[in-house]
Amino acid sequence: MSFVIKSTPERAAIWSALFAAHMPDQKIEIWPDIADPHSVEFLAAWVPPRDLEQTFPNLKVLFSVGAGVDQLDLSAVPAHVQVVRMIESGLTDGMVDYVRFSVLALHRGMLRYVAQQREQVWKAHPYVPASALTVGVMGLGQLGLPVVEAVRALGYGCRGWARSRRDIDGIPTFAGQEELDAFLGGTDILVCLLPLTAETTGLLARPLFSRLPRGAGLVHCGRGKQLVLDDLMAALDAGELGGAVVDVTDPEPLPPGHALWNRADVLITPHTASITQAETGGKSILENLQRYRKGEPLKGLVDRTIGY
Repeated sequence: MSFVIKSTPERAAIWSALFAAHMPDQKIEIWPDIADPHSVEFLAAWVPPRDLEQTFPNLKVLFSVGAGVDQLDLSAVPAHVQVVRMIESGLTDGMVDYVRFSVLALHRGMLRYVAQQREQVWKAHPYVPASALTVGVMGLGQLGLPVVEAVRALGYGCRGWARSRRDIDGIPTFAGQEELDAFLGGTDILVCLLPLTAETTGLLARPLFSRLPRGAGLVHCGRGKQLVLDDLMAALDAGELGGAVVDVTDPEPLPPGHALWNRADVLITPHTASITQAETGGKSILENLQRYRKGEPLKGLVDRTIGY
């Protein structure tokens, strides 16, 4: 039975070498060069081929090469096929680094200083110590928990919010819509790491921004459809937000000429907060395939009833 890799040539080469070294009995094929589609039981892809059930009628597991699965049309994936999102140390480390940088940049007013540099303005601005600010993280899963710990280690106060209750030693946590106001009201820098669901689509909008302390910062590295760009700009103009670091947008890429490009109070990055590292990503898939062979639960298995 075959394992198909549908990804970049560089990633496919690294993963093929890992399989050859650690699971040489597993047949590997690189999309689109498939000898017998009926022999394919495993597929690793960002977006699978169309007509998945017809293309690979005996598929058993679909591995997403990213941390999320909202790029997938889960309704087009047969119900018997297990869908697994990527969980690997490179993704986590990258996200931790990105959020640390973003929180520090907003705290220390670096967006303002970059704007001043362009205008050749030498002017210092006061700032409060990290201990006087609270960073609130929305999403307390595989990425959110390490982010909370890393930000706390920088000296900031921390709090977390998730759809369901999560307990973290020494960190106040909030759950569900009934506790969202309390969470937002004490958050000076909001970090969004939520998965994309029907409930989180359009969540980052004026009604939410208005419930943060005035002048709060936003770090958005969840999914583009969660952020209403017009509302972000309106909140910045009104002083409800003091600055934002945005890694994901809707549409994506952000179109040339969009008003967000020219804002001095926004830093835009091109969906690079965290990228699957080929080596550690391949090892994660190998580990899960070994678990599958042993009949053990797969890490990162997607619950289709909630979409992640």
